[in-house]
This record gives sequence, C-alpha cells and structure tokens, in this order.
Amino acid sequence: GFTDHVALGNEEWNPWDADEKNELAASQQRYEANLKMIKYARSHLEQTSLRIQIWGKAAIGLYLWQHIFGGHLEPADVTAQWREGSQNAGKIYFSFLTGPSVVPGYFSVEAEHVVLVLNGREPAKIAYATQWLHYAQTLMETRKIQRVAVLLLGNEQCNNAWIQPYLKRNGGFVNLLFVTYDYAFVNEEDIFQWPLGVATYRNFPVVEPSWSMLYDPRSYLCNFLGTVYKNSSRETLIEILKQDGLDKLCWISAREQWQPQETNESFKNYQDALLQSDLTLCPVGINTECYRIYEACSYGSLPVIEDVMTPGDCGNSSAYHSAPLQLLKTMGAPFIFIKNWKELPAILEKEKKMSLQEKIQRRKKLLEWYRNFKAWMRQKFISTLENAFLPSDKG
Repeated sequence: GFTDHVALGNEEWNPWDADEKNELAASQQRYEANLKMIKYARSHLEQTSLRIQIWGKAAIGLYLWQHIFGGHLEPADVTAQWREGSQNAGKIYFSFLTGPSVVPGYFSVEAEHVVLVLNGREPAKIAYATQWLHYAQTLMETRKIQRVAVLLLGNEQCNNAWIQPYLKRNGGFVNLLFVTYDYAFVNEEDIFQWPLGVATYRNFPVVEPSWSMLYDPRSYLCNFLGTVYKNSSRETLIEILKQDGLDKLCWISAREQWQPQETNESFKNYQDALLQSDLTLCPVGINTECYRIYEACSYGSLPVIEDVMTPGDCGNSSAYHSAPLQLLKTMGAPFIFIKNWKELPAILEKEKKMSLQEKIQRRKKLLEWYRNFKAWMRQKFISTLENAFLPSDKG
C-alpha cells in the first residue's frame, strides 16, 4: 500500500523505492509479529504454570495419553523399553513416560507434580503399585515433588480398599484418585470415575473414522467374539442366537477359555468383526464395563449392553439409579441397554428393517458422541488437576 507515495512526475524517481519501502514495512511487520509471538510465548510460559509428569506404569495410561489426549510417543515401537511424549494443555505442561525401563530411582523427575498410573487388579499388581506409591511418598518427603494424583485400573469387583490409606483424606499423600468401574467411593471431590477404555495392553489402535466406516453397508447385524463362561449370561446369549438362526446373521466366535495372549490373526479377526457389524453385543463379564464397549465405539459399531450389576462391591443400586456404567450413562452414551438377552431377537428384527441411511446416521451419532466423550474426559482430567494443584488466586 506504499506505492501511491511514489510521484511518477518526479525526475529522480527510484524504481526500487516502492520495493524498499514495502520491504521495510514487511520487515517491520515481521519484527512486530515476532515480538508478539515472544510476548505470547512468555505469557504462555507463565500460563503453563504447572509441570506434571505422568508415569505410565499400567496399560490404561496409554488410553489416557494416546486416545484421550491424542498424544504421541517416541519411539513409536510399542515394544520399546522406554517411551515418552509431551504436550501443553490448559495451564499444564504434561510429559508422559512409559515402558519397562521406567523404574523408581532410574529416571529424572522433572516436574513438581506427578500422575501415577497404576494397576490394582490383583494382589501381584497391587504389590508392584505399592512400590511406586512408596517411591512417590519418599520424593514428597524429600520435597522433590509437591503433589500426587493416581490413575488406577481398579479391581473388577471394586475391592480397592488397599489404596484408601494413601489418600490425603485418610492421612496419606495422594491428592486425587481417578479409578475405573463404579467404585462406591467416587465422590467427584477427590475420587473420580475413569473410563476403562480400549485394551491398550493388546495394542488396540487409535482408530480414525474413515469414509467407508461411515457409509458402507456392513455384512453382519451383530458380533460377539469372546469367552463363554459356564452358567453365565453369555451361554444364554449364544443359545438365544442359535434358536432363531440369528447366529447366521451375526459374526459369532465363542471360546471356552479366556486367552490373554492375542495372536495377530485373532486380533485382526476381532477388528474386522467390529468394522463389519452394525451392533456389538456386550454381555457382562466379571464387570459390566468392558474394553469391547469402547472398541466398538471406535469402529462405529453400536454397543448392545447387558445392563446389570455384577457381584462384588461396585456401585450400589440404591444410591445410583443408573448403576452400573454410571460414567457412560451420565455422559448420555447412545447405546442400547437391555436387562436380558431375551430382548435381543426383537432388537435384531428391528435392525433388519433399518435402511442404510438410518444406520449411517446412527454411526455418525455414535462416532461423534465417542469423540466428544474423550474430549470431555480430557478436559475434566485437566481442570481437576488445575483446581487441585494450582495455588488458588483467592488467597
């Protein structure tokens, strides 16, 4: 916009003048922009007033980091001994460490606050988790770190009594606890329910929705690939499917023994089943909540959930009207909830009559809900940490 200053009638007109002026103005603008950026970065540095290190010592940490936070890890190799990543979120700078080489005392603690991701499913895991808690406690006593939160893969029957003495409210040092399943002590103050998520220990991937996932017709009405325990509702489910020949319309692969070690082929089969079915049947196991629910959501296959409380100490139907799956129901999960598998034939009849267009709409709604659910969990995690760990401005 400086060219109009050049008077063409001027004999001493310099053909480069306009360019020089433009260049000068442009460099001035660049300088100011850089200054702004530096100022912004500085204020942002002041804003990211929390540095939090996440120690991922249970596979559920990968669900937090890769699925909910959308974070990356270096190296990408899942078998690496040591993997790390970082990202800014809100006022927090997060760094994430995981892998077999992350052991107490053998890595540098580079933050004043720590989120410890632990597995509390069974006695051997609890013994290991306790070592980490004691390590964190020592760091607190020696003022190496200031605050600790725990993200816990809880016991499937909600027997998590072992962690209670470590909580600040009970005289311990752990400020916050995020825990899976419908743990009766969840109070939304210092104990929060956390989603089980996908089976990251089996390397279930972060799935990006594709065009074909949304729009292609699927070959099967439903799927169930899993273990059928004796005298369980899963036996009833298989019987009901066989009765009306519905098993011909669904991808059913039942085994009698649980296999923790997935082969590449069985895992690919499972992912194909999710991608090729409109519905994923989710019978209760030891707990109502299972990885299958979240894995089905990843592929736009609607979970059909057996909505009954499992034996143990989870929830308390009188206190929670919507137990089990309190968290998912509170978040308005658009699933099909049933009390008994006898309801299934009617559901599948309805499926047969649905147009592809209706199914596409339903998939869109499911994938959109799941995306929002993860974003909401991320936001909740961040703001809970900010509220608990940042000195309040009220003083």
